Amino acid sequence: MQTSKIFKGFALAVSMLTTLPFFRVHDFFRGINGYAVMFYPLVGAMLGILLWFCYTVLVPYFPAEHLKVSLFVLWIVLTGALHLDGFSDTVDGLFVPVDQAEAVMKDPYTGGMGMIFTVIFLIFKASALWHLEALYLLPIILMFSRYNAVLAIYFFPYIRKEGMSTLAKREFTSTQLALSTLMVLLGLFIWPQGWCLLAFSLMSLLLIKRFFIKRLGGFSGDIYGFLIEVTELVLLNVLLFGATA
Repeated sequence: MQTSKIFKGFALAVSMLTTLPFFRVHDFFRGINGYAVMFYPLVGAMLGILLWFCYTVLVPYFPAEHLKVSLFVLWIVLTGALHLDGFSDTVDGLFVPVDQAEAVMKDPYTGGMGMIFTVIFLIFKASALWHLEALYLLPIILMFSRYNAVLAIYFFPYIRKEGMSTLAKREFTSTQLALSTLMVLLGLFIWPQGWCLLAFSLMSLLLIKRFFIKRLGGFSGDIYGFLIEVTELVLLNVLLFGATA
């Protein structure tokens, strides 16, 4: 029974965080939501490995610049733009009074500021990927960004009373957090260059946490998406700075 819940949790994590046509789960069964959160870093690493694999296989056949743009498009397609949607909704919520922010973020339509800043963000992120040489580190970039979401779910308050994230926070246990952390540590064993990136990832989490705790009193599903996207951008630029310093 426990094994079944673990597998369904993994399947739910894949279903939520990717558009991959495998392990599709569309119901938030009681008892599997915490396991789904536990697997977020692993799913991130899987996506990064897939992107790196596609680049490695195709690089002999396409111009490098075109291939990196294609890789960026694939990155968005594989995640279903889920985190970008959270980013744009969160930005919309930053340009209204605090008492209206949550309602604006729930609105299914993207506002003008959300659209403008999302385009700017995408250009900035695409440029970072364009100039990045260490594409083999994409797995830990995607892993760390989703691990930040895991930490935010466990440690920081959630501002809504319903929704999948509410179930996830309620069911996510300290044991599952420890196992998720173990996955990250195993990732660092495979990619030992990632310790510096982990430090910057955690700094990004703390800065974003400080801002949203002060402004809204906690996190929401949209802010988790914002956190993931911003962390990825920070880590891409850390790698670029390290390559040029």
